[in-house]
Amino acid sequence: MKITSTSCICPVLVCLCFVQRCYGTAHHSSIKVTRNQTKHIEGETEVHHRPKRGWVWNQFFVLEEHMGPDPQYVGKLHSNSDKGDGSVKYILTGEGAGTIFIIDDTTGDIHSTKSLDREQKTHYVLHAQAIDRRTNKPLEPESEFIIKVQDINDNAPKFTDGPYIVTVPEMSDMGTSVLQVTATDADDPTYGNSARVVYSILQGQPYFSVDPKTGVIRTALHNMDREAREHYSVVIQAKDMAGQVGGLSGSTTVNITLTDVNDNPPRFPQKHYQLYVPESAQVGSAVGKIKANDADTGSNADMTYSIINGDGIGIFSISTDKETREGILSLKKPLNYEKKKSYTLTIEGANTHLDFRFSHLGPFKDATMLKIIVGDVDEPPLFSMPSYVMEVYENAKIGTVVGTVLAQDPDSANSLVRYFIDYSAEDDRCFNIDANTGTIRTTKVLDREETPWYNITVAASENDNPGLLSHVTVGIRVLDVNDNPPELAREYDIVVCENSKPGQVIHTISATDRDDFANGPRFNFFLDERLSVNPNFTLKDNEAAAAPSPSGFVHAREMGVCGPAMQKRSCPRLA
Repeated sequence: MKITSTSCICPVLVCLCFVQRCYGTAHHSSIKVTRNQTKHIEGETEVHHRPKRGWVWNQFFVLEEHMGPDPQYVGKLHSNSDKGDGSVKYILTGEGAGTIFIIDDTTGDIHSTKSLDREQKTHYVLHAQAIDRRTNKPLEPESEFIIKVQDINDNAPKFTDGPYIVTVPEMSDMGTSVLQVTATDADDPTYGNSARVVYSILQGQPYFSVDPKTGVIRTALHNMDREAREHYSVVIQAKDMAGQVGGLSGSTTVNITLTDVNDNPPRFPQKHYQLYVPESAQVGSAVGKIKANDADTGSNADMTYSIINGDGIGIFSISTDKETREGILSLKKPLNYEKKKSYTLTIEGANTHLDFRFSHLGPFKDATMLKIIVGDVDEPPLFSMPSYVMEVYENAKIGTVVGTVLAQDPDSANSLVRYFIDYSAEDDRCFNIDANTGTIRTTKVLDREETPWYNITVAASENDNPGLLSHVTVGIRVLDVNDNPPELAREYDIVVCENSKPGQVIHTISATDRDDFANGPRFNFFLDERLSVNPNFTLKDNEAAAAPSPSGFVHAREMGVCGPAMQKRSCPRLA
């Protein structure tokens, strides 16, 4: 069989045991193949022992994406039984036969009628047969062969996963791997350089580089600082044909963000601060805020505040607001402008999460001086005592002095103070107070046996600011005087039996006194001397000797006290 192949780029025809290629312009070459020899391109003849077979081939080639006006010539089938008289008929069957591939049944020429795409289908399997045109009998056995679609560089590399978003820590060493990108090329990787991709960086230098073979992106500078620049947009190109001129290319964007590390210590914006706090500030309340700035973010910017020095350590405390990263200054003890007008504190702010790789950039703390000015507040008068207790005797004359309260203006102005008693509507107003001196006097005669104790509230205000009031409780104890005579405990009606023996106790008499213990319970019982004595009865006192009882009338008298005012007549009946 004789086989002829023609192509414009690089068709390959494998016939029996040789390969023929044609480069340059289209031309025809004819190779005679007998059953026992092969003719090489160089003209050499090598004898083979292959009886009983007139044609054998492996594959033809057809270029993809052919855009010419005429069908593309693929190759030629020729049997050694063909004498050129048209008696041999060539038949083509298989994939694309009659639609994509047509054959001249007389000459055996094969053409492609359509533009083919290797990326859709790489090859076609067909069958060829030579028959006798008159008898339709096969002249040679049917043989299978392949038409392979030969690749051209018609596909640009593609990044299927882009664009990319990645991070890398700031201050990373030069050459730190960031990301590996991969581009794919649909062209034939086994033929030429159509699918051989080379990577390069179009945008992002000098900060980043890319390995031309692997696509690994790396940092290209030392100590890239997030605080100076955080985001980078890097454009990577992939070019086929090994990067040669004329190769196709594709690109992708890699958005790189530098993540934070703790490489910045906290810093107070000022070395000296001043804070005004009124002396009326409540203990436990927040009186001010202070903040140190840290260029880092997240936990790398966390810090704690502390008071490390100053004369106000015992007066103030500081805590840390974790959300705002501020130092909250609070009052531990009351302020008094009149005693101390200012305080000085040294406040330190220090990072809580340290990265020892960057310890040489420290120390990761800073200090500042805070002067606190105590503000003078117009305060109400201050009493000399938290409460007062005074005493006055009962039956004292109206206007008797009970005692004096004292209040002063604690402010530096030292305003004059006025006093008054804060009575409620139902109070019995037994006292008054001198508005200027604070002296309390009685307005009524007091009776201890009715009210032994009084509680009054005294208020003090400044002349210059009457709305500022202070109050103090004054307790007044009413002291006892002996102003109540003893009284028999009850009325007595004594019955005596006629057969009572001499000296027999027929009754016991007792007495009471409304005065206090010191002026009351010790009594002296005696018979009234002004009445005639009844010899039948006697009265015996627990503290004195027995005496005859006068006519059944009994007088009780207090020990050591004489006079009619201290006596009360009682008439127990003695029968």
